Amino acid sequence: MHVRRMITRRRALVSGVAVAATASMVVPAGSTAAAADHTKAQSKAKPTIVLVHGGFADASGWNGVIERLQHDGYKTIAPANPLRGIPTDATYIASVLESIEGPIVLVGHSYGGAVITNAAAGNPNVKALVYVAAFAPDKGEQLGVLLNKYPGSLIGSSVQGVPYPNPDGTTGTDLYLQADKFRAAFAADLPVSTTRLMQATQRPFSASSLTDVTQAAAWRTIPSWAIVATEDKAIPPDLERWFYERAKSHVIEVEGASHVPMISHPITTAKQIEAAARATS
Repeated sequence: MHVRRMITRRRALVSGVAVAATASMVVPAGSTAAAADHTKAQSKAKPTIVLVHGGFADASGWNGVIERLQHDGYKTIAPANPLRGIPTDATYIASVLESIEGPIVLVGHSYGGAVITNAAAGNPNVKALVYVAAFAPDKGEQLGVLLNKYPGSLIGSSVQGVPYPNPDGTTGTDLYLQADKFRAAFAADLPVSTTRLMQATQRPFSASSLTDVTQAAAWRTIPSWAIVATEDKAIPPDLERWFYERAKSHVIEVEGASHVPMISHPITTAKQIEAAARATS
């Protein structure tokens, strides 16, 4: 009986060791599969959408677009563009991009298009550019010159210059849209009550932005998408078409849209941004 008990105990021990060994082999296999799935999920992760506003505006102009993008699972960032001229603004936005991990879709409205054109250059994380009724200048070009390439802009006759002191003691000029001309030049397809608020809270931008020379053209190496606003009275629609044809952008036109299609047509704008985002993955 004693011998039989010893044999039974030994068999139980051997069985236990075998089960433990099998378990130790199964766990790493499961962990490896989980790790592989995690890596696969990361590789298919949606890009971060960075939305850059232009002059006479602030980041709140993207609110309707952000609501749609966030609903669809996109991380969004809408930084405050300093509006102190291309060298300052592009450097600042470039620093924001450097703080973001993973792929980026970079979107610019109006003057913000010139900013992203400079800021994205040399950043491998920026996978797509989206121009929303925006400038898309080439290296060596100036926005003030480009704005006169085609007729139709009301900006020149609508702005008012206000001097401000620079840190170095020189004097700069801020450009505002005059109250009685704001809606016609900037947002004619929005309610009057809305444009009154927009005019009162507008952020001016430095007149130097129109004479600063573009130092880089990111659209030459990064694929781009674009929106033409067919009733734009700030940047002429024909100028927008010329920009986007030159950049070989994927273009849609928003019929009847003023200079702010991201406000008057947020769903259409978001869909174009998402088209760019899907293409990056």
